[in-house]
Amino acid sequence: MDAQMKKGILDACVLAELRGRDGYGYSILKSLSGVVNISESTLYPILRRLEQSHCLTTYTMECDGRLRKYYRITEAGRRKLNDFLVEWQELAAVYNYIRDKTRY
Repeated sequence: MDAQMKKGILDACVLAELRGRDGYGYSILKSLSGVVNISESTLYPILRRLEQSHCLTTYTMECDGRLRKYYRITEAGRRKLNDFLVEWQELAAVYNYIRDKTRY
């Protein structure tokens, strides 16, 4: 898969995961592991990039005596996720066209 396409898909997966509830790194990783193959070394740069682009905000909470960083989707993040879904529908239409033209 093209690296840029995969980057966009992983961004959308993270945003979708956070759409329903806030999460911290490990919880996001655990939730996504059943859907996509993603490691900590991939996830944390995505979280930083989404935070820098104002798609996520962060806050800390204490858990078992340690501070845990939580991520929350912003309105900009919701728009980015919606844009991804629209673009994906367009891509699906192209895929279906190609698939239908190459059937025997």
